[in-house]
Amino acid sequence: MSVDALSSFRVTTGTRASGAFALVAAALIVIAFAAPLFVSRSVIQNLFFILTMLALAQNWNLLAGYAGLVSVGQQAFVGIGAYAMFGAVILGGMDPVAAIAVGGVAAVLLAIPTAFFVFRLYGAYFAIGTWVIAEVARLVVAQWKSLGGGTGTSLPRDATRSIWGQEAVAALFGVRGPHAADIVSYWLALVLVIATIGFIYRLLRSRQGLGLAAVRDNQDAARSVGVDALRLKTLVYLAAAFGTGLVGALIYVQKARISPDAAFSVVDWTAYVIFIVVIGGIGTIEGPIVGIIVLFLLQNALSDYGSWYLLLLGLIGIAVMLFAPRGLWGFFTDRTGIELFPVRRNLIVAPGATPDKGGPHG
Repeated sequence: MSVDALSSFRVTTGTRASGAFALVAAALIVIAFAAPLFVSRSVIQNLFFILTMLALAQNWNLLAGYAGLVSVGQQAFVGIGAYAMFGAVILGGMDPVAAIAVGGVAAVLLAIPTAFFVFRLYGAYFAIGTWVIAEVARLVVAQWKSLGGGTGTSLPRDATRSIWGQEAVAALFGVRGPHAADIVSYWLALVLVIATIGFIYRLLRSRQGLGLAAVRDNQDAARSVGVDALRLKTLVYLAAAFGTGLVGALIYVQKARISPDAAFSVVDWTAYVIFIVVIGGIGTIEGPIVGIIVLFLLQNALSDYGSWYLLLLGLIGIAVMLFAPRGLWGFFTDRTGIELFPVRRNLIVAPGATPDKGGPHG
């Protein structure tokens, strides 16, 4: 094909559905930031839970769905991020909101040395290795006597009464301090979700995203065409650790009370996250969004069933995996072709161009 013919085409990832969704998403973001004006404190707390779990799920999905790194130890980064935030507040006198960044940095500092260990493991061994690291981190933190040791501790009252932005929000909305603190935490969670999804979407649409897909599908084949698999996996591992550490720190700013067992809980911070991603659709940005909505609805519908609640969640998860292996969003998009965050490259004719249809010299 001639150069002129090639110039008649262009590569695009957008679709009509994604273009329309971009407008809807922009409107939803504006409404979400304005939500404290017209919803109750309990709704704000529910939205905070949804947003923080969505951010955790997107970070795990980046690891497992796009890099093929199935981790069951993400609670390590939640816990270390939360404890680093507590340490910065209690020992360093920092504002809790500013200390959230310390949590993200601490998670990266934990991820750097552990990456050398877990990247030598594959498949189930990688998953077990990440869990072992999380348990070791929990046991080490439990010895931190200045932060309560094994029983945990709480944020100082002075710190929780005057977190950054709380007074301004209280004056703006005419609410009390605790309600204002919840609004600040909610807004921070919303910013984290937007930033996380934006980062992942931009990464997947880049050349690194193509390499990441190649590494996930066949690491040896990816290496044979010049993809630096170790570099890409390290980038994703550290990025997911940083994002997870930030979310962990934010969650415990809102909780204001921490203990090793709670902060490093495999059920709360990994099992539920895996459920969200698998139910919604692993390897898609839309999947965790669908998954967290399903989990939230199920929690509210099944909360009265006590210990049967977890069994019912498991049965629902098995049913979805049997009848919709790609998750609910995968089931939907397979039948409609709709993608709200498309990352596949499509070759289309450029507007006004007349492509060369071939010939003896085409």
